[in-house]
Amino acid sequence: MSSNSLGRALLRCKPVSAMIDEHGGKGHLSRSIGLFQLTMLGVGATIGTGIFVALTAAVPEAGPAVIVSFVIAGITAGLTALCYAEIASTIPVSGSSYSYAYATMGELVAYIVGACLLLEYAVSASAIAVGWGQYLNQLMGNLTGWQMPDAISQPPGAGGYFNLPAIVLVAMCASLLIKGARESTTINAILVVVKLGVLALFVVIAFSAFHVENLEPFTPKGWLGVGAAAGTIFFSYIGIDAVSTAGEEVKNPRKTLPLGIILSLVLVTLAYVLVAFSAVGAQRWTEFAGQDAGLAVILQNITGSTWPSVLLCIGAIISIFSVTLVVMYGQTRILFAMSRDGLLPKMFQKVDPQTMTPVTNTYIVAVFIAFLAALIPLDVLANLTSMGTLIAFGVVSAGVIILRRTRPDLPRGYTVPLFPFVPIASVCFCIYLITQLPWDTYALFAVWIAIALMIYFGYSFRNSLLNKSGSAQ
Repeated sequence: MSSNSLGRALLRCKPVSAMIDEHGGKGHLSRSIGLFQLTMLGVGATIGTGIFVALTAAVPEAGPAVIVSFVIAGITAGLTALCYAEIASTIPVSGSSYSYAYATMGELVAYIVGACLLLEYAVSASAIAVGWGQYLNQLMGNLTGWQMPDAISQPPGAGGYFNLPAIVLVAMCASLLIKGARESTTINAILVVVKLGVLALFVVIAFSAFHVENLEPFTPKGWLGVGAAAGTIFFSYIGIDAVSTAGEEVKNPRKTLPLGIILSLVLVTLAYVLVAFSAVGAQRWTEFAGQDAGLAVILQNITGSTWPSVLLCIGAIISIFSVTLVVMYGQTRILFAMSRDGLLPKMFQKVDPQTMTPVTNTYIVAVFIAFLAALIPLDVLANLTSMGTLIAFGVVSAGVIILRRTRPDLPRGYTVPLFPFVPIASVCFCIYLITQLPWDTYALFAVWIAIALMIYFGYSFRNSLLNKSGSAQ
């Protein structure tokens, strides 16, 4: 193959009409998710990691200015959410950023974005599962006075050999996902309402112990620390992408998808800022470092009683369960979409005729996530997730601009305001946060992409359905 032919092959785009027509074909997913369930899907995939797990890692980086870090991450996520809303209403299919990139930037870019998403989802689910064990241990200590030894409840780097609670959590989520999308999203919606109530309780109690002097100095690590913390916690906004992975299972997707994305982001950002503000006001920022189950410990210190801590631990356990559930759901749908395009083996698109869920796919995802959660340190997982999330978000924002230029005729259920300022600003914010991540994250990410490219040129390039059919745009 000549270099020109290879270049054209790598840049081949999948027709939007073909993507939409695929729903309804053999092995399709069922449209069973409404607006409330979809919004709760986004909230469920987001609230939990940034507050229950990552806050205690972000505060030592930024000090009380972690509030600003959440705002910066929220603005970036907000700009991106508007872009997601437009492109999801235009291409309402499974696969989220991967599918959008395939329609706008070509196969190679789409494959790399897919690799980023798989890393983002698998690693974030693993990071979340690690935090679940911490709160489970805190709850057991409050109720019985006994806790699991660190050797089986913490990952390497935190005093453990493997994280047994994380493996149990992943197994429970996998079994629920196999039952069906409607059952999973309904249970998730119930869990989300519970954890929002628990966080509201935390805010009320924390504000009762709020001391202005705890906010001084506001930026002890300077504005570089604020940026670094924003980069670390950005992985907790993965819920935006998780909403769009449900594009093929949503009722009236052109209207429901943009509304679900925007509503979930508003709820999430409001909750994050309130909890972060009340937490750093109730406890000196220097006390957050190394504090497992941080919010529960804060409540216990404020009240001198274990019952608020018990309630918060229960809320955190429920919350982290729902986040893990939704993130695993999102990863299985991305694998499904990539397999249907021929870029991954067919086993990832095989759907159970009874539950209409990709069962084999779900088992593989569960094993991989459980392995990462059991054996990889939390800080490495969080930064890798942020890298994958930011790249995917940047590509979606750029895709909005490209699709407006190349396919202005496509029906859009929502259009980004202040175009093209909003998508350009979104790309710039994503690039800024990427530059704030540590260098070891870049090295690990490069290894992952190198492995992905070897798989692409060794398998995916030849087996691509676009390559076989010649139907690319």
